[in-house]
Amino acid sequence: MKRLTLALIANDSKKDDMVRLIKAHQQELAEMELVATGDTGQLIQGRTGLHVTLMQSSLHGGVQQIGASVANGNVKAVVFLRDPLKAQSQDPDMLALMRICDVHDVPVATNIATAEAVLHLLFEHPEALGGHHLMAQFIDEMAAVHQ
Repeated sequence: MKRLTLALIANDSKKDDMVRLIKAHQQELAEMELVATGDTGQLIQGRTGLHVTLMQSSLHGGVQQIGASVANGNVKAVVFLRDPLKAQSQDPDMLALMRICDVHDVPVATNIATAEAVLHLLFEHPEALGGHHLMAQFIDEMAAVHQ
């Protein structure tokens, strides 16, 4: 079975939160392919020892590179920890990434709570992201199992 690819992006004020999230799930994430924007990926590698494929930094097109990986089917989920209280120079890139994730039904988390939910889906039900189910069908099937 091919390993799932998870993309990781964090605004500067959220990079420490990203590292804490990755450390909390390090064992499970070690079984996945991780890809990240340059600065976020370097920080994760340095603090966890996990291998991360590095894209360009956000300001040099890294978010767009991840968007292309979503569009071509390589990235199955995105965690983009952003600071909603600060204006970010890459906001248009973030909106474009969210749009491409919506177009391709790729889950995208923008805070720790939704990141935990997306990671739970990846760890517990990776088949939901394999293109074999429409998400609604998968949810119906899971509900039927638990009745």
